[in-house]
Amino acid sequence: MGQTGRKAARWAVHPMACAMAWAFTLMAGAGASARLAPGGVGHPSPRQDAVFTLKRGPRLLPATGDPVWQLQLDVPGQRSRSFEALVGRASRQGADRHQLGSQAPLPPGRYRLTDISAIEPDDPVELGRVLWIGLEPQFPTARLGLGIHHDPSAGLGPESGTDGCIGLIRGDDLLRLAALLEDSGTRNLVVIQ
Repeated sequence: MGQTGRKAARWAVHPMACAMAWAFTLMAGAGASARLAPGGVGHPSPRQDAVFTLKRGPRLLPATGDPVWQLQLDVPGQRSRSFEALVGRASRQGADRHQLGSQAPLPPGRYRLTDISAIEPDDPVELGRVLWIGLEPQFPTARLGLGIHHDPSAGLGPESGTDGCIGLIRGDDLLRLAALLEDSGTRNLVVIQ
């Protein structure tokens, strides 16, 4: 989605997340918090040794030319998990990654994961209908409203790709990723390139 209108911090737990028995701390019913925070009831302590990275891969989606990026989570003692994503628009891969509205991939650097929340019916369709994982850059940039979500139009036409967010190609991967992040206590993402 990028900087074009994600509503500010709604910390609601997606119904499928409850079905998957995630260890979220729920507060006050509807609109409950699922903010990622180290420690506390229902939150594992963050693992400093878990590595969560994003890098561009060599593959392109045939129908649209979108480069496929690899979002990878490595937790010691577990098998490596990798998820395919689109980042930015195919035609904007070389644009200024720090410029607001550029539709370029999010800038390289370290990001803090801020929340996992449900996509609501009034959110833009291009966020998919699954979850939102908020990202906060830990460096100066003009880019705002970045996160990880499903890209429902991946490979399907002119809306394929994102405005700069990480758009997972398969929506069910987003559910798996959110559960893995919560279970491992992972709180940071490094965008390599």
